[in-house]
Amino acid sequence: MAQRPESPQRELRDATFVVDEGAPCALDRALRAANPGASWNEVRRVVRTGKVTVDGALVTDPTTQVGKGASIALRMAAPRKGGATQLVKSLLVHVDAHVVVVEKPAGIATVPYEDERDTLDRVVQSLLRKTARPGTSVAPLGVVQRLDKETSGLLVFARTTAAKRDLQQQLRQHSMHRRYLALANGTVQGGTIRSRLVQDRGDGRRGSTERGDLGREAVTHVKVVERFARATLVECRLETGRTHQIRIHLSESRHPLVGERVYSRGYTDLLTAPRIMLHAAELGFVHPITGAELRFERPMPEDMKRIVERERTWRDG
Repeated sequence: MAQRPESPQRELRDATFVVDEGAPCALDRALRAANPGASWNEVRRVVRTGKVTVDGALVTDPTTQVGKGASIALRMAAPRKGGATQLVKSLLVHVDAHVVVVEKPAGIATVPYEDERDTLDRVVQSLLRKTARPGTSVAPLGVVQRLDKETSGLLVFARTTAAKRDLQQQLRQHSMHRRYLALANGTVQGGTIRSRLVQDRGDGRRGSTERGDLGREAVTHVKVVERFARATLVECRLETGRTHQIRIHLSESRHPLVGERVYSRGYTDLLTAPRIMLHAAELGFVHPITGAELRFERPMPEDMKRIVERERTWRDG
């Protein structure tokens, strides 16, 4: 019996197209719909190697949700996505013998998770070695705080045990200043959100509990910056620093962050973005050795600006 000939695979080529499906879908699915002869492996490979942008922003996660109207560009000649060193080489904000302040790009983990190698702490450590005087040893960095992989913005590492101990104490005493910019779905009201966060709220995800004997207190102060027709740009000042605190508090207030995928279960008609629209815009603390008050600020990154401008155009158009 003759075998059925296999259909030839379609070669991926440079292209730009706009998603016309109604419901959000994964980026790899949108790319394959536009290239029906391409294999799933090839579609995911070009995404992971940095050859695809969504609304002008580089996206390397094939599972990123894209919605109707998103502009997807495939450039096969784009340079292969470099390691984390290339991403953060020029983003050291402050360096002295005791602390290092870094502006973290979105898409890089703060510390290793499972088998990750190109993480922010390792890259910063490598950069410090390269700039150190010959024969000078560079001690491992002390992790004081973390930002989610998709979150951009400022964070501090300690270079000595004494500095780490002091900075952690400032976190515990809520004296470290941290202000975030976030774009959330819907019409957000300003105010203070208080809850007790637990690792499992009953569905395998972190969240709030009504029980006063469980979890840890989390306090987020929310201030409205600008309202749009479909979303609200807000400032979030952290009084505490629990894992995913802003993401959980806004989601449980019925306003998930734009680009949120973990804490958006049960919500419909959410806006899409290549990543979670969250940026650590300000960081302030007392220097652990000199006692000087340090304050750093970094503007909203370009990928987040594009999404904000999209919503501003939607409102004003």
